Amino acid sequence: MSSLLTPFEELTQQISSSTASAADVIPSIRALTRLIETTAETDHGVKTSKATLLEAIQRRFGDICSQCLYAIATLLDPRYKDRYFPDALKPQLRVLLLDILDTRSDSSPEQHEKRSEASGSEPPEKLPRAGTLQAMYEELLDGDVEHGAGSNDSSQYASQMNLYLSEPLLPRSGQPLAFWQDNKSRFPALAEAARAYLSAPCTSVDSERLFSTAANVGDEKRNRLTSKNAEMLIFINKNLPLMRMK
Repeated sequence: MSSLLTPFEELTQQISSSTASAADVIPSIRALTRLIETTAETDHGVKTSKATLLEAIQRRFGDICSQCLYAIATLLDPRYKDRYFPDALKPQLRVLLLDILDTRSDSSPEQHEKRSEASGSEPPEKLPRAGTLQAMYEELLDGDVEHGAGSNDSSQYASQMNLYLSEPLLPRSGQPLAFWQDNKSRFPALAEAARAYLSAPCTSVDSERLFSTAANVGDEKRNRLTSKNAEMLIFINKNLPLMRMK
């Protein structure tokens, strides 16, 4: 039973981090579902529990791939793109993304032909251990077909989208926001949309942590602290680490 519940604990910790976004939801659900569906030697005595957990996941998240916020956020995350969606759904999601880009833009963004080249090769990552949540992420990607441009649409948005989706994924340890900062001149419309969709948090956990921060700032030894200064201290506490990352 412990081995069965371990992936749930691991996933809970991942999506509760301050850097998790709405883009992490669909890949996490797909990886967790595949892991539970996989037959293992340790299944003896917990098959009923696995079936119950799988049914609960399907009941709560069965339509997650068709929900606009999560779907578009996942598409705009360079670690995931459209690789975690069923093949039958991918054309619809591309059309949805183009519609959103058209809606968001009041005027046509300027085209930039210059493309930045990848700098340096990344050190090889450790292969995930079989039967783990990380292995399911990799398995979903390995099973995905090769992606090409696949569209004759001459619009600038379609060109940006097709080029973006055809490029290799960032590693899961990569920084999506840093990617868009570096590539906003290549994909201006996509980068603008990513600013909106990737800012949505994955859960409310980090927001709830603000209450703990406020309690630590406004302790009994600071009974003369004004509300304005308390607000500034909380803001610095939460945002200073982000500034240091730059």
